[in-house]
Amino acid sequence: MPENRIMLDVLKGKTAAPPPLWMMRQAGRYLPEYRETRKRAGSFLDLCYNPDLAVEVTLQPIERFGFDASILFSDILVVPHALGRDVRFEEGRGPLLTPISAAGISALDGKTFHVNLEPVYEAVRRLRAKLPGETTLIGFCGAPWTVATYMIAGHGTPDQAPARLFAYREPAAFLQLLKVLADHSAAYLIRQIEAGADVVQIFDSWSGVLDEASFELFCVKPVADIVRQVRAVHPDVPVIGFPKGAGDHYRRYRQKTGVTGLGLDWTVPLTAAQGLQRDGAVQGNLDPLRLVAGGKALAEGVEAILKALGDGPLIFNLGHGITPETPLAHVEQMVKQVRSVS
Repeated sequence: MPENRIMLDVLKGKTAAPPPLWMMRQAGRYLPEYRETRKRAGSFLDLCYNPDLAVEVTLQPIERFGFDASILFSDILVVPHALGRDVRFEEGRGPLLTPISAAGISALDGKTFHVNLEPVYEAVRRLRAKLPGETTLIGFCGAPWTVATYMIAGHGTPDQAPARLFAYREPAAFLQLLKVLADHSAAYLIRQIEAGADVVQIFDSWSGVLDEASFELFCVKPVADIVRQVRAVHPDVPVIGFPKGAGDHYRRYRQKTGVTGLGLDWTVPLTAAQGLQRDGAVQGNLDPLRLVAGGKALAEGVEAILKALGDGPLIFNLGHGITPETPLAHVEQMVKQVRSVS
């Protein structure tokens, strides 16, 4: 692995000035070039499964902003789709699935899982060949809990109550679903690494809605299972965990899952982030709406993070994905400010 992929150094515990910089959802609707490519693609899933177009949109933010890392353009719901569940995306409604039942969980079939995902692996191979040598390539998956919430409800909900109720009422079936998702997600990440990913990230976007016992059982244990399986094959590849909304559970999540880097959402106080950073690299955690606002609000947010976390292993990022209404000039402002650190 080239020594000049700065993000890899930080994930090993080193401090870099300026810190490596990328954004979650950096290939997306805030970019006019993405919107043009999206029109040509047909459906959102067609875009995910077309290697030519997936590579094109993944490279767009790298070409425009020169970020230190590039994350594969795909979606966390390709895993249930590859397991035979119907997944579709409707404008203004987001992802829609047929809700799964206990019987449906028992019927999940992974026989053609990797065949179904081969276009994704091909995109990763092409990206590694096309990206600048110094750019880290990130593969990813959704965490089992978060993916399961969509499979059970059939769509996103404010607090994922359908999945929580299902887990309480049908505990054996729910744990079976988490195990199926953990095993297939681990295999998916391993294939991404073999195709050229330098780092993998596990997104648990809905971890913040769970009580303490459920967080342990539904978030920590399945992610620990994924990390264990990935490390058994690729022990030196860093894994970043992003349990959005985990609050006081962040430290326990890192310790029990064994993730290399810890993604922090924007609600994590910087004093708490400093404590978490003592255990290893942290990633984040600018409020995405500061990036929308720009100006003083953005400058103060960036400065606070750099001041609090810049003397340790930091990957500068947002505390969640960039929003579609974000002005390009504000991204440029953020990049310039972060890159001015010496």
